[in-house]
Amino acid sequence: MSKVFAKNKKARHEYFIEETYEAGIELKGTEVKSVKAGKVSVKEAFVDTKNGEVFVNNMHISPYKEGNIQNVDPIRRRKLLLHKNEINKLVGKVTQAGYTIVVLSVYDKNGLIKLEIALAKGKKLHDKRETIKNKEAKRAIERAIKNY
Repeated sequence: MSKVFAKNKKARHEYFIEETYEAGIELKGTEVKSVKAGKVSVKEAFVDTKNGEVFVNNMHISPYKEGNIQNVDPIRRRKLLLHKNEINKLVGKVTQAGYTIVVLSVYDKNGLIKLEIALAKGKKLHDKRETIKNKEAKRAIERAIKNY
């Protein structure tokens, strides 16, 4: 990943990340310029499947300031570009109980806009507390080593 435009920081707190995938995204002309300007948000974004295709919903890309009539709806549904075997694997897992597909980040790779999506399982409240406890314990150990 060269330049990260947007990151979903809450995703790793809310979900157990099982597998990550790199997906291309189908964008209209002025949307690419907006994303490269950093005018993108994936906080509320979610991924769903329909008829063997994968789509991202609620990903907000602000209209390009210098754009014209070709500016499109900022939160429209956008198609993700994945290999057929990856789509089949995701669809198979999502049909199982508890699995979902979340957007982790939007980044640039060799001039192309890519999404990092993950197959994830929701955390319960006690799991979240345990994660926070482990993170604090690691920080304390690192501090002790540094001061020693």
